[in-house]
Amino acid sequence: MDTDTTGTPPIRVVLADDEAMIRAGVRAILASDPGIEVVAEAGDGHAAVELVRAHRPRVALLDIRMPRLDGLAAAAEIRRVVPDTATIMLTTFGEDDHVARALGHGASGFLLKAGDPRELIAGVHAVAEGGAYLSPRVARRVIELGADRMARRPAARDRAAGLTEREREVLALVGAGLSNAEIARRLHLVEGTVKSYLTSIFTRLDVRNRVQAAILAYEAGLVDG
Repeated sequence: MDTDTTGTPPIRVVLADDEAMIRAGVRAILASDPGIEVVAEAGDGHAAVELVRAHRPRVALLDIRMPRLDGLAAAAEIRRVVPDTATIMLTTFGEDDHVARALGHGASGFLLKAGDPRELIAGVHAVAEGGAYLSPRVARRVIELGADRMARRPAARDRAAGLTEREREVLALVGAGLSNAEIARRLHLVEGTVKSYLTSIFTRLDVRNRVQAAILAYEAGLVDG
């Protein structure tokens, strides 16, 4: 297995998109980072699940619209059969209903196909390290789904108000896409303590994963943007 200049094994990624040109472009962007290795590619969701099962990558990068099995169903199946693989959904701007549904499937990130290539690399690193990553444009759209953002903010603030000051600090950093290790460094904590805070936060807020927590952090006004 290759390593980057730090001697750390690269993040292994399975890439799935039914458009060969899109796959080639995404692969080229990821290849520019020595810390990332695309180990397999698929043209449909069913093949993606099988490749994830075979290769056990750290990250699966999935297009939402694919034949045989779409990205949403593939993400749910990957979560069931290979729970250690984090999933990132690739979307086009305006697929709000798909993004909303994907939240329930435990996806760790959402990226726009037409977004900044740097977001793609940052997103893979963030979710590989246990964080969540949302393209800023996607995050703004998700928190507006179903109701006006200002109408949602009081309820989100009320939920966040039940947290301790330190838990709110951790939640804000989750919303900013930081991993547990990065949060620990920022707040001068040990990583195990951050994990304990997250367990408490998820329970108090009644959220299932980091992305749902990140969305609430945006809604509550804890994250700029």
